[in-house]
Amino acid sequence: MQNIIVNKERKRIPYLDTLAFLVLLLTFFGYIGIKMGISNMFSTIMATAYQLLVDTVLYIMAIAVLAGAFGKLATEFGVVKILNKVFSPLMRPLYNLPGVASLGILTTYLSDNPAIISLARDDEYISYFEEYETPCLCNLGTAFGMGLIVTTFMIGLGYFKEAIIGNLGAIIGSIVSVRIMAYRTRKAMGVNKTIINKNKANKDLSDTLIEKSEGSFFERFLTAFLEGGKLGVDIGLSIIPGVLVICTIIMILTFGPLDPSVGYQGKAFEGVELLPRIGRLIAPVSKILFGFERPEAIAFPITALGAVGASLSLIPNFLKNGIIGPNEIAVFTAMGMCWSGFLSTHVAMLDALGHRKLISKAIGSHVVGGIVAGISAHYIVLLLEILI
Repeated sequence: MQNIIVNKERKRIPYLDTLAFLVLLLTFFGYIGIKMGISNMFSTIMATAYQLLVDTVLYIMAIAVLAGAFGKLATEFGVVKILNKVFSPLMRPLYNLPGVASLGILTTYLSDNPAIISLARDDEYISYFEEYETPCLCNLGTAFGMGLIVTTFMIGLGYFKEAIIGNLGAIIGSIVSVRIMAYRTRKAMGVNKTIINKNKANKDLSDTLIEKSEGSFFERFLTAFLEGGKLGVDIGLSIIPGVLVICTIIMILTFGPLDPSVGYQGKAFEGVELLPRIGRLIAPVSKILFGFERPEAIAFPITALGAVGASLSLIPNFLKNGIIGPNEIAVFTAMGMCWSGFLSTHVAMLDALGHRKLISKAIGSHVVGGIVAGISAHYIVLLLEILI
């Protein structure tokens, strides 16, 4: 008699998600409300979000507009093509990826993480990669997403050298992330070449994948400048939810009363100092790895996991309160650029690449890559202090 296997579905508790959400919500607001007082808590939340919007988001948007305009001009007038030719020979030794992968680095550095997806959807571009290499584009693109904006932001605060060191740290972190991801995807998927024609290996894909506008030099300049600026506005608008929601929560969990002798007043940037207490627990580790002098600094990498724009908005207050210095700026640049909010984009990017099953492998690899980026930036700073 044929055996019939019946798959029984697990019994689910009705409204489990709702119950979990309510418990989390009540725990969060209950803890803060007890510490600060209900009235002060809501007043602080609104005041902090408003200050972030006016003082930080608009500043980041201005940088994004200028960076977007420069990025579009660099694409329009062939700078990206030149850079692609320069960096293509380095891709196989560093990342063990085809030379055309450098085009993905440049496009995401000048814009944001998902920019590499438009390249990956091009049949000619993706034909240069082995099948197991294509998921690595997610980690590669994410490691350089919003790189120009992050770098420009740090330089605008007066930390040019530290921003460059941070970029070097991010490159090291990206190599680690991509290499680990490639090792894991190769084991999971095997080696299955999708290269169509090896004779085209020396072809510069930027000639076909980067569109050039028609018209005179002035017309092309003006069009590219305005289109790039518009892209910067879009990026600036897209970071508003992350900054106002995530960063407000992080700041409330980071700072204490503005005047401890008076207590809570319901003003902006007051909080319950939970993250510093957590930071003090891991201070010996974070000091060795990243050189953080103050436990509050751990808030930046935690925020960068979800939204790099939100993490950037922490920096002005950290500088104002003497929480961070040049070393932290270098580490923040490296980790912010390498992670660039990957927890909020990795799932969608891998889904677009058709490799949703590799999400855990991609996230695990990129966590390691971001940590290595921060460690590298810190020890480069120490090395330069010894040599100079």
